Amino acid sequence: MMKYDMELNVCGLVCPVPALKTKKQLRTMKPGTVLKVITDYKPASESVPRDLAKTKHKHLGTDYMEDYEQWYIYFETVK
Repeated sequence: MMKYDMELNVCGLVCPVPALKTKKQLRTMKPGTVLKVITDYKPASESVPRDLAKTKHKHLGTDYMEDYEQWYIYFETVK
C-alpha cells in the first residue's frame, strides 16, 4: 500500500467523470501531496491515468484490490 494524503472515491461513476473529478481534486492540493483515487470501474483504471498524463501531475501507480474488486490509482500533485 502506498502512502497518501487524500482519498477520492469515484466508485459507481463511469468515464469521463472519474478523470474530471480527479483533475478537480488535484487542483486543490498542495504540490508534493498524494491523492488516492478509488474506482470499481475497470475502464477508469486505464483512462484516468491516460487522461491525467496530459497534465503535470505524476501517476505513481495503480493497485488492483481483488477482494474488493477496486482499483487504487495514486497521483502526486505537481503545480
